[in-house]
Amino acid sequence: MTKERVAIFIDGSNLYYSLKNLKIERIDFQKLLQLLKKNKLLISTFYYNAPLNIKINPKTYWEQQKFFNELRKIPDFNVVLCKLRKHKRKNGNYVFDVKGDDVHLAVDLVSGAYEDLYDTAIIVSGDEDFVPAIKKAQKLGKKIINAYFKSSSSASLKKTCDDFIYMNDLAREL
Repeated sequence: MTKERVAIFIDGSNLYYSLKNLKIERIDFQKLLQLLKKNKLLISTFYYNAPLNIKINPKTYWEQQKFFNELRKIPDFNVVLCKLRKHKRKNGNYVFDVKGDDVHLAVDLVSGAYEDLYDTAIIVSGDEDFVPAIKKAQKLGKKIINAYFKSSSSASLKKTCDDFIYMNDLAREL
């Protein structure tokens, strides 16, 4: 009997802010993957994020680059870099948003389902924007699990998925 193949899709920004909300600064990504995949065969992991702006804070930029390089050392771990968009608020302050991460994740989820690259997908995010892509992957016979944090959880996303993993308790182990 062959093992169930699993692919993990991590919304990096969602993970970062959810962990920050729990006052967790660092996690062991290899341990995270082990806890998520359980006894399944991990085929690939995708991590979506955007490089910070080097002009704003070079030190933080290079720390993030080092982090991305460490992730790339994990077998079958794909770092998918998107764009960082700067917005000026009415009060004059700037905020940054990662752009394109949701689209990349959705495309990888659906194309992986069509190409039969996995049996189960685990989505580490609370973003309900993934619901249409999840429904398409499910129509193709794929099981979708939502790994979510209480602070960034969408009820619609959880309801659409076949199962879920509550990350608040799991995060403490990492």
